[in-house]
Amino acid sequence: MARNVYIASVTGETGKSTVALGVLTALTRRIGRVGVFRPIVRPERRPDYVLELLLEHDGTDLPYDACAGVTYDDVHADPDAALGTIIDRYHEVARQCDAVVIVGSDYTDVDNPTEFSFNARIAANLGAPALLVLNGRNRTPDNIRTAADAAIAELAANSGHLLGTMVNRVEPARLADVRDALKPLSPVYTLPEEPLLSAPTVADLVDVGGELYRGDAERLGREVRGFVVAGMTLPNVLDRLTEDAVVITPADRSDVLLGVLMAHASRTFPSLAAIVLNGGFGLPPQIVQLIDGLNVNLPIITTSGDTFATATALAAVRGRLTRDATRKVQTALTVFEQHVDDVELLGQLDVTRSDVVTPLMFEHRLVDRARGGTRHIVLPEGEEERVLRAADTVLRRGIAELTLLGDPDRIQAVATNVGVDIGAARIVNPADSEWRERFAEEYASRRAHKGVTLELAHDQVADVSYFGTMMVLLGLADGMVSGAAHTTAHTIRPAFEVIKTSSGVSTVSSVFFMCLRDRVLVYGDCAVNPDPTAEQLADIAISSAQTAEAFGVEPRVAMLSYSTGESGSGAEVDKVRAATALARQRRPDLSIEGPIQYDAAVDAGVARTKLPDSDVAGRATVFIFPDLNTGNNTYKAVQRSAGAVAIGPVLQGLRKPVNDLSRGALVRDIVNTIAITAIQAQASVF
Repeated sequence: MARNVYIASVTGETGKSTVALGVLTALTRRIGRVGVFRPIVRPERRPDYVLELLLEHDGTDLPYDACAGVTYDDVHADPDAALGTIIDRYHEVARQCDAVVIVGSDYTDVDNPTEFSFNARIAANLGAPALLVLNGRNRTPDNIRTAADAAIAELAANSGHLLGTMVNRVEPARLADVRDALKPLSPVYTLPEEPLLSAPTVADLVDVGGELYRGDAERLGREVRGFVVAGMTLPNVLDRLTEDAVVITPADRSDVLLGVLMAHASRTFPSLAAIVLNGGFGLPPQIVQLIDGLNVNLPIITTSGDTFATATALAAVRGRLTRDATRKVQTALTVFEQHVDDVELLGQLDVTRSDVVTPLMFEHRLVDRARGGTRHIVLPEGEEERVLRAADTVLRRGIAELTLLGDPDRIQAVATNVGVDIGAARIVNPADSEWRERFAEEYASRRAHKGVTLELAHDQVADVSYFGTMMVLLGLADGMVSGAAHTTAHTIRPAFEVIKTSSGVSTVSSVFFMCLRDRVLVYGDCAVNPDPTAEQLADIAISSAQTAEAFGVEPRVAMLSYSTGESGSGAEVDKVRAATALARQRRPDLSIEGPIQYDAAVDAGVARTKLPDSDVAGRATVFIFPDLNTGNNTYKAVQRSAGAVAIGPVLQGLRKPVNDLSRGALVRDIVNTIAITAIQAQASVF
């Protein structure tokens, strides 16, 4: 039977979805398959947004319908029958999972004392301990304690079991006071009010009765931080603009509309979330033509209501944590991680770390490791949209400190356009940076033997890849990640020139972490050296074993060839045999086998036949390919045919970490690579 937890509240607006997301994330870091179940959903045609949010989380792959119990209408019609259906549907989910996060009702139907009682009955019948979530907003510690005591008594009356108590949305200055008031109910966790999480998105405003008239639909996920009712003249409107505000103005005020659009496009005014045109008036064709020529993607929403009715309706909208609200999701996870001891909490559920390592678990561990000792990473491609989206996530999660290279105006314009927050990053323009002269002198000194003059160096270091590399060389950053918009050669050539290899290593190489369904393997070299010599292969094997160990993979090294042991001959087999001997000589403490075929390296049955006495055969974790052609094709074949997640390439052998991205890298890939680079900088594995 799956381990489970029932997340319940006694009122609405507790931020229960933040807690559910945090618990789900904590569980997926430790065990294989985690399910989600929602006993009661709204009787609406639109899917339940909390269930959608949680099912969007990596590691949960059950269909929506399987994870929903009954509707509020079903509960009202026959509570006992509804409970029976809930139990049946829950066990269908539990049979397929190692753990299940169960999220109670939202108090959006009828807010009365019986709703929590029914949730307590459900929890008891599912054998799920309850994690009680209380609303701490505008409440004293004594008020919160009274609500907690009443809920716990009701839970006990229904034979339920309390796992712990979380008080959410607490005024930051009162966190300790609330925790002390509830101390006898240990474990108790207090989470601060985070305004972003309750802020509506532009999409929420559209749902009130508006229609997207112009602008980028992708910007509908941006959070709204305030409203400006623009019934005055334009100068007075401009004085009242604030970051992430929505301007509400009658559609016949073309002067206000155009002025606000220009202010949004200007770097001297705040970036807005949207404009709402009320009154139902059509825009004159000349104004439409002007708007089309401004090339501004700011959403413009139209509504038929008058100004007062529109402003009143929009101001009443409370934001929700939905799957499309990326900034909110990252913020919610950060709040949970900073204020909840998930090891203690999951210890109450007897959840221990699994020997199985899924791709998601490995990625979570990368983030945890990176956050454990913050490092500073430079991103040369600061004007690239994917890089900025990744930077937003990295900064929100505290994965690393960042420097973005590029033109500050251009970077800020792209960030505004895609709705990301990079305010915590340092932005440096290599063209006019105060460091340029210093970098030029250092680069010229190090490359003088290649004929590089100070004048040539001055031009060279203005290139973002060279500038970022010089930052790493001189300790102004701990590592560099690039390649989303540049070739591999452009990214790593500067590192070859000035950072050089670490002591005892003469070959820079790469590995991919191949995350299979239940374990992580290391493949090297699949990206850098086309046809390595025996000496280079030995270098690659030793570096790959060190990288594997640094990232929690026990190194058992297979030196791959088309022949196993002494059964074959030929130049390529002899090269691998010589490389194996060299690697063993240099690192006699490592478990290394070669030459060995791939099947003998991974399959215990084949290993017993071909190399029965080997401690690597059938159990290999690090695979060293004889050339780039074999390695690159193999990793891609495994990635596509086995559904593996390939993380990399990760460069190794340099004195300081520089990592290359695929030009097709997704935002998630960039975040992972930044985390890996930060860990390399922490561990000094080079």
